[in-house]
Amino acid sequence: MSPNGLSIINTAMVLDTALALMIGAGFVAVLSTLPWFRRRSMTTRLAPYLPHTAGAGVTTRRDIGIHETLEPILTWSGNKLSSVLGVITDLETRLQRAGRPIDPYRFRLQQTLWTLGALATGVMAWLAFDLPGLISMFTIIGLPILALLWTEQSLSHAIESRQRQLVDELPVTIEQLGMLVCAGFSLTSAMSHIAVRGNGVVATDLQMVINDIRRGTPQSTAFESWARLSGSPAVERLVAVLALNSEAADLGSLISSEARAIRAEAHRDLLEMIERRAQLVWIPVTVATLVPGLIFLAVPFYSAMSKITGG
Repeated sequence: MSPNGLSIINTAMVLDTALALMIGAGFVAVLSTLPWFRRRSMTTRLAPYLPHTAGAGVTTRRDIGIHETLEPILTWSGNKLSSVLGVITDLETRLQRAGRPIDPYRFRLQQTLWTLGALATGVMAWLAFDLPGLISMFTIIGLPILALLWTEQSLSHAIESRQRQLVDELPVTIEQLGMLVCAGFSLTSAMSHIAVRGNGVVATDLQMVINDIRRGTPQSTAFESWARLSGSPAVERLVAVLALNSEAADLGSLISSEARAIRAEAHRDLLEMIERRAQLVWIPVTVATLVPGLIFLAVPFYSAMSKITGG
């Protein structure tokens, strides 16, 4: 068979593989919307009403059929990818820290569909434009890798953004909590008061803690769960103070002291960020000053060297 014939056969095989992947991904996406494949067990339906700590290790969605087939595969491959990227926190905790309501399986399914879509796009671009070897390798291999990294990076960015918002809101919220406790509110009622009237990240987390306590979870366990899920050292210190609720008689003053400490730390971080940005401003100024100065110094130096060497 001639080389042209082999090239046509190889191109047809690649095209058929890409079309099969696209059709398979679309078939999975369509089936996941059907009620029969979305049927949930009783444990899954009752999971939102269980204490948060009790359901921490339980997947919030376990469907039958194709979901049970794909879930272990997607979970294993996604966990391997996260470990390669240096992520040690489990996906469910990361989704909760990012404030995303989807479950780990749904996130991995979306990640897989994005990857397959990038792969199909790369193959189509290679076949349509007859790209050279290096560029075709990038489109076929690089685009799926970039899609995987983009989904992981978007989740990490959402976690960092939510944690920054948490740190920004925490001093004001703790001060309100301390004032309410000093005014005679119990710790639970003060937290409920702030959670009902607030609309930020801290208010959402406090509402989660209140819901756990109302379901029968001990206060210390609910506080520890909040500290673990937040991933913030400031919340961990606050939880250590709130754990003294049954022991300390002046809990309000302790909370106010912790609020002042967190506010001072936030002030130091702000000053550090301002100084870093001020240093970055001097980089283009320094470059713009040094380059003309070097040019002006080079002219007399070249003239002196010419006189010495007689050139």
